[in-house]
Amino acid sequence: MALTPEDVVNKRFQQTKFREGYDQDEVDDFLDEVVEELRRLTSENEQLRAENEELRAGAGAGAAPAPVAEPTPVVQEAAPVEPVAIAPAPAAVPEGGDETESSQSLLVLARRLHDEHVAEGTRKRDQLVAEAESRSSKLIQDAENESRRLQEESEARAQQIVTEAEQHAQKVVGDAETREREITTSLETAKSKLEERIEELRLFERDYRTNLRSYIESQLNDLNAANNEFDSAAGAQ
Repeated sequence: MALTPEDVVNKRFQQTKFREGYDQDEVDDFLDEVVEELRRLTSENEQLRAENEELRAGAGAGAAPAPVAEPTPVVQEAAPVEPVAIAPAPAAVPEGGDETESSQSLLVLARRLHDEHVAEGTRKRDQLVAEAESRSSKLIQDAENESRRLQEESEARAQQIVTEAEQHAQKVVGDAETREREITTSLETAKSKLEERIEELRLFERDYRTNLRSYIESQLNDLNAANNEFDSAAGAQ
């Protein structure tokens, strides 16, 4: 199926996943150039086709049995074809057979020019399509490379964050364990001191009880002795 200007105008490029993979203004300008070139080639082809039909009609009229007074008008109708340099030949030889041969020559020349223009238009069209496909492939490749680069950077960043988090967690755990050991050691030291203090208090209590008992017993003995003396003195009287 031949490529038409409408096909180029209605062409839609697929958007990339992560970001725009091509410059839209640049692609639009390029498509405008393609459309303009295709329209020019189409116009030239239509013009050549019309000239070809005129030459065919002129050749048919030259082959008719009706007498032709002057073949010059046929040559003037073929004048828009640029390479026609042999057009004045029928004016030099007025025979009907030469006129038909000249018309056939013009027809062959017109066909050759038409084929050349069509081939040139096809070549340019194929070249433009190839350039568009190449540029599209390059844009897609660049977008894929950029996507892979961003993905690799994201994975590397995520791995770095995980590593930093693990290191921070290990540091926090280590600090907590160190602090726990310090607190445990401090508590053990305080416990030992408290136990020593309790033992000292127990010794003090025991000594205090012993001394207090001795003091009370001494006072009781003194009191008993005083009572005995008082009783003895009272009995003596």
